[in-house]
Amino acid sequence: MQGLHLTADLYDCAGDAALLTDADRLAERCRALTLASGLTLVDEKWHRFPDWNGQPGGVTGMILLAESHLAIHTWPERGGVTLDVYVCNFTADNSHKAIALMQGLEDAFAPRRVQRERLLRGQADGPTATGELILEHLTPQAAYGFRFPERILSQRTRYQHLELLRSNELGLTLRLDGQYMTSEADEFFYHEAMAHPAAITHEAPRRALIIGGGDGGLAEELLKHPTIERIVLAELDDEVVAVARRHLGSIHRGALDDPRVQVHVGDGAAFVAQTAERFDLVFLDLTDPETPAGPLYTEAFFRQVQQVLAPGGAVVLHLGAPFFEKDQVRELSARLARVFPCLRAYGLYVPLYGAYWALAVASDTLDPKGLDAATVEQRLRARGIANLQYYNAEIHGALFALPNFYRALLP
Repeated sequence: MQGLHLTADLYDCAGDAALLTDADRLAERCRALTLASGLTLVDEKWHRFPDWNGQPGGVTGMILLAESHLAIHTWPERGGVTLDVYVCNFTADNSHKAIALMQGLEDAFAPRRVQRERLLRGQADGPTATGELILEHLTPQAAYGFRFPERILSQRTRYQHLELLRSNELGLTLRLDGQYMTSEADEFFYHEAMAHPAAITHEAPRRALIIGGGDGGLAEELLKHPTIERIVLAELDDEVVAVARRHLGSIHRGALDDPRVQVHVGDGAAFVAQTAERFDLVFLDLTDPETPAGPLYTEAFFRQVQQVLAPGGAVVLHLGAPFFEKDQVRELSARLARVFPCLRAYGLYVPLYGAYWALAVASDTLDPKGLDAATVEQRLRARGIANLQYYNAEIHGALFALPNFYRALLP
């Protein structure tokens, strides 16, 4: 079972058009390329689909190899082909033969665009890693991922696809619509860095609004500040809160049921538009701008948030990954700067997000960058905030010390 698995998706094929519709001609070409690559043909099966809506039918075929297989499917109406070549390397390394076969097939179809994938299958002495490898893309060309031996939940809520996974490294991990949200092992990176820089800068934060944040991790960090009297957590999806209550107690530590926390299930933008309440701190703990949360990243919404801030208040949000999402970070920071006189961007590496991550505190007057380490230390002690895993007095200043490539994106 040890071997190399290659796939290719071909688009806008400009080669011999008959290869997309003529099963005999396609089979002949595949046989010739298979033998030319040095692979051993054992058997084969080909099927041409009937014409449909005036369009010629495509062809599906497979060649069984002594080394494994070649599978091919054509879509003539789209000029598309999918290819799948797998070879076993148990007794000899056949990788170069698989690569030669795949290249020959691509040359025959002459696609204008190609998407290729390469997977090493099996290990000589059994698996070195267990579980499902789940990738998340930072860009169409860059991805990262983790293996999860156990899938606890996979369900469709009214708003999104919710997954709960478990691994030894990350513990329970929440995903929404294919994006990593939080994990038991690393949640402190994001939640402490989002909560404490603005909260410790404010002399006595009493009321906070969290839009999103249904896992409760951010609320749990804010409750460490003894002046906090009230937190409104406006979460659109009640099933996120329900799953957090059942499974993610190690992240929220009871914050979702703390009497100081009001869980408001509904549209966060509607809550901001309708409330007469004023908040010392507002946190936009949202999914990314390309998701349905997109309207909450607009300049118009930032102006609405500004209206619900008490004097000296601030809004905190994440901007994305400044290396991989330059345009997004540049645009979001520019929108914030058009609304708030004081914009302080900061950043940290978040393991679950696979990159150095950008956040910002925006305010009319609150300036966390102006707070020195001695004052941060004094306030942490006065408020009895201890046992943090990421944030401390020295880290406070370091968060706002930005690399030049990140600075260049800011207004």
